[in-house]
Amino acid sequence: MNNDNDELRRAIALFRYGVISDLLHPPEPRERGWMQRTLEEKAARDYEIPGSRRRRAAEETIRGWLKDYRRGGFDALAPKRRSDAGASRSLPREIQDLLLTMKEAHPEYSIPVLIDEVRLAANLTAEVALPHSTVHRLLARHGLMKRSTPAADKDHRRFEFEKAGQLWMSDVMHGPTVTVEGKRRRKTYLIAFIDDATRVVPFACFALAENTAAFLPVLKQAVLRRGVPERLFVDNGSAFRSQQLAIVVAKLGITLVHARAYHPQAKGKIERFFRTVRGRFLIRVREEDLCSLEALNRRLWAWVESEYHQTPHGSLDETPLDRWARTAEDVRAAPMEVDELFLFEAKRKVRKDRLVSLDGQLYEVDANLVDQTVTLRFEPLREARRGVEVWVDGRRVQIAKPVDTHANCFVQRERPRGLSLAQLSKEEEDR
Repeated sequence: MNNDNDELRRAIALFRYGVISDLLHPPEPRERGWMQRTLEEKAARDYEIPGSRRRRAAEETIRGWLKDYRRGGFDALAPKRRSDAGASRSLPREIQDLLLTMKEAHPEYSIPVLIDEVRLAANLTAEVALPHSTVHRLLARHGLMKRSTPAADKDHRRFEFEKAGQLWMSDVMHGPTVTVEGKRRRKTYLIAFIDDATRVVPFACFALAENTAAFLPVLKQAVLRRGVPERLFVDNGSAFRSQQLAIVVAKLGITLVHARAYHPQAKGKIERFFRTVRGRFLIRVREEDLCSLEALNRRLWAWVESEYHQTPHGSLDETPLDRWARTAEDVRAAPMEVDELFLFEAKRKVRKDRLVSLDGQLYEVDANLVDQTVTLRFEPLREARRGVEVWVDGRRVQIAKPVDTHANCFVQRERPRGLSLAQLSKEEEDR
């Protein structure tokens, strides 16, 4: 396994967190022997393990992952880097392309058959090694080794948690159109969170899209206002299946739970809130509330705080805020580094002119990074003039600012100083 592949290391960390996430939040009251029984059940399951042909994880291995997470958080679940980092051990690029192309064209091919066909097509001699495990890892990384899963059963059971913060639900509702930039009309989407035990809405907000970039800022505001939930129950939409969301919830210690496909009954509480929004809020929205997205959201949140949270809920016999006040003593506060946890990441190769492109905006980086692949960390809905963080080998080396081509006309060119990454990092800290 190539542990120095950042995407693979992250996939492995996400897999391990998925296995242990429900062990972080034991049920209440906690039954005797619950941990051991749960470990035995997990050890008996088959998994699709990233970068591995194995299908099982031993009890002690899972205990080790749990210990690593409690000691060092999400980052501690990633495999250690190889000591010979930088030395390529992969198949030649042309052989990789041929393997992937042929597997896509013939998904029924087993790996031995695929290897035989590639040998014939590329006229490879017996001396050229095509290890079964290496080919399997290649196909798995590109999503070509997924197994079909049996259809889910139709067991419908009503559930409700006892305390605030034990489970949040989230979903998206189509909203009205608003005026954008003073002229265009755009459709909106209401992204909302609701606490299962109390029906409190940690945060809700109309956005112009229903993707991950729109969803995560709403989650961030919910966490800042109402703390960190133990579990987050979401749909199967692309925004809820994104790797960025999986990383954020893993670093926050939240167990991400996806509803079964075609099973809307499981999201009854958030759907009930949406019906309330349609029946009690949207029918009162005036034209002046639709003059901008900000105006619509101000009106929404005023309604949530002054009416929805203050009205006794039919299934609670008290207001959502009263139930929250009685049951929220164990809710975890948002961590100090919450802003950093919600940053997006993107890999870019630095061009010869020291520039990298992100969402159509050019940023200028240090000349010592030319031709290197760097990781950019940024806020998804940032203003265009704001800089982005530049990371190399797990260290932040600088804040890249948008390029000013006019100012560069008067800058004296200097030869690269040949600074190491550590020196670049220190210069950034000194600034």
